[in-house]
Amino acid sequence: MYRTRAVVMGAGIVGCACARELALAGFDVTVVERGAAASATTAHGEGNVLVSDKGPGPELELARLSRTLWPRVLAAVAERNAHAARAVEWEPKGGIVVATTDAGARELTRFAAAQRTAGVRTEDLDADALAAAEPYLTREAAAALHYPEDAQVQPAAAAAALLTDALAAGAVLRTHCEVFGAVTRGGRITAVRTSAGPLEADCFVNAAGPWAGELATRLGAPVDIRPRRGDVLVTTPLPPTVFHKVYDADYVGAVGSGAADLQISAVVESTRAGTVLIGSSRRRVGFDDRLRPEVLSAVAATALRLFPALAAVPVMRAYGGFRPYVPDHLPVIGADPRLTGLWHAGGHEGAGIGLSVGSARLLRQLLLGGEPTDMDTTPFRVDRPAVLGEHTRTTREETA
Repeated sequence: MYRTRAVVMGAGIVGCACARELALAGFDVTVVERGAAASATTAHGEGNVLVSDKGPGPELELARLSRTLWPRVLAAVAERNAHAARAVEWEPKGGIVVATTDAGARELTRFAAAQRTAGVRTEDLDADALAAAEPYLTREAAAALHYPEDAQVQPAAAAAALLTDALAAGAVLRTHCEVFGAVTRGGRITAVRTSAGPLEADCFVNAAGPWAGELATRLGAPVDIRPRRGDVLVTTPLPPTVFHKVYDADYVGAVGSGAADLQISAVVESTRAGTVLIGSSRRRVGFDDRLRPEVLSAVAATALRLFPALAAVPVMRAYGGFRPYVPDHLPVIGADPRLTGLWHAGGHEGAGIGLSVGSARLLRQLLLGGEPTDMDTTPFRVDRPAVLGEHTRTTREETA
């Protein structure tokens, strides 16, 4: 029987999730990646699966869908490859958001009240409960909330598990294969030109993360997805010190900000290996991959206000990565209206790990078209002003 051929362009966690969904649905899937699988943005993240940082709206709905799917997906992966599923290090440890000022406490209380109306579970923590939950946390908190649904994964291992399941279902992976452009016929994309030669298919999924804007331009259908850089510090392994994902209430504002200048907020969490990950920063610097000492110092200073006990702990390394930023802070999921056969799954910024499985499920439902989607996908459509706005027109003029 004829199987619909799909090319997924990008083997980060969103691309791997899309490849898995399509392969399990019976598509003949080829994944092309210009480097190695899960070696770029996915490998430079913290593995967040969060609902706590999203206010009521479509992104929160997508986050809740993804949070429901993650355990189910991993259970399904475990049936076929138990080792791959264990390597993901799924940890539903919950998150704690702390306000250190009275103004921050008022804003956090307002934000959480709105989240509760959207179905998010939150728990107020008084001083004693906070100390019991995080004994090394500052005692100068003005307010604190526990989000029991927040979770964490090892991001590269999570992507590998999804890709392993896709390959087991018949998908093919081509690494070190760069896409240069599209072959079109009658307004439809029929193939992509790659460094390994032309690759034909019936549908093509742009899941190139921060490079999705550049790839879309090469294909003749620009979208406004840009890189936004984040930096993370990693301590030496410690005895148990941080027991949840803990961040300052300012983090929510930094996530939602569209400012190009440096945004810093405290985010602290441990890994199963005992290291502590310290973030976070956000800045728009193109694809400049240089680590900036002043940025790392600012990240560390902000985190120490939450966990003063970390002041004497050595940092063994630092890393940075690029997140796919869209000006209206919503992912791009769906068909491109300008080029039949081209689909997009990207623009998740720093939430791509958590949102990957939900986004892939929606993409598969949209591609098949014969079943209702798990949620309204209209807010993620490609033909919205933030995606096809001024930046894409400028890009077309620059590349003409």
